[in-house]
Amino acid sequence: MNSVTTCWVVIPAAGSGKRMGIDVPKQYMELNDMTMLEHSVSSLLCDQRILGIKIAVDLEQELHLDLPNLKDPKVSFVQGGTERSDSVLAGLNALLNIANEADWVLVHDAARPCVRASEINQLIDIVSDSGIGGVLAQKITDTVKRTDSNGLVSETVQRESLWRAFTPQMFPLGLLRKSLFAAKAANISVTDEAAAMERMGHPVQLIPGLSTNIKVTVPADFEFARTFLDYVKGNHVSLSEIEK
Repeated sequence: MNSVTTCWVVIPAAGSGKRMGIDVPKQYMELNDMTMLEHSVSSLLCDQRILGIKIAVDLEQELHLDLPNLKDPKVSFVQGGTERSDSVLAGLNALLNIANEADWVLVHDAARPCVRASEINQLIDIVSDSGIGGVLAQKITDTVKRTDSNGLVSETVQRESLWRAFTPQMFPLGLLRKSLFAAKAANISVTDEAAAMERMGHPVQLIPGLSTNIKVTVPADFEFARTFLDYVKGNHVSLSEIEK
C-alpha cells in the first residue's frame, strides 16, 4: 500500500458564471450564509492530509478578500486564466514553489458546494492505496439518448459502461501539469483533468461518488444546492454524515 503524506488542492474559480444569468460570478453566490466557494473549501479542509489549497481567481475583482472561510492559513490565491485548464495550470505552477512534482493534488470545482468530506476522504484513501490517479464519479442509471442536428433521437446509447465524472479529481502534480500543458500545446480543449491524463496514456480510476455532488451551472442547480444545504443545516447534520 502507498501512503499519501503530502496532498494539495487546486480550485479553478476565475469563471464568470454567465449561464446563471447574474452579475456576480456564481462561485460567490451565497448558500446558507456562505458562498459556494467557501462551502467547497470547508469540505476540503476537513481532511488533515491536505496541506494547502491554491484558488485561482480574478484577483482584480477582489471578491475573495473578505470571505471569512477563505482566511484559513492553508488557503492562498493566484491569478486565474481565461479557460478552466489555464486556471488549473496557474494553481499547479504556484504549488511548485512549495510542493514537489511527485506530490498528489486534488482539483475541485468551486461550483460543487455539496461535496462531502466523506467523499474526499474516500478518494484520497483509494488513490493513495492504489497509487493510481482517480476521479469521483457516478454510474449512469438513466436511459441515454443521442440526438441529431434537429433534436430528434438518432440512437439509444448503451449505458452499462457510462459514468458521470465529478470532482475532486486526484493526480500526481507533475504528471497532471505536463498533461495539461501537452493538451494546450496541441490546441486540444479538455473539460476535466482526467481527459488530459487519459490523452497521455496515464491510467485513471473511477471512484463512486454521490449524486448530491452536483455542479451548479444553471438556476435550477442553485435551488437544489440551497435546498440540500438547508436540510443539512436545519437537521444539524454534517455533509459527511448524510447517507451513511
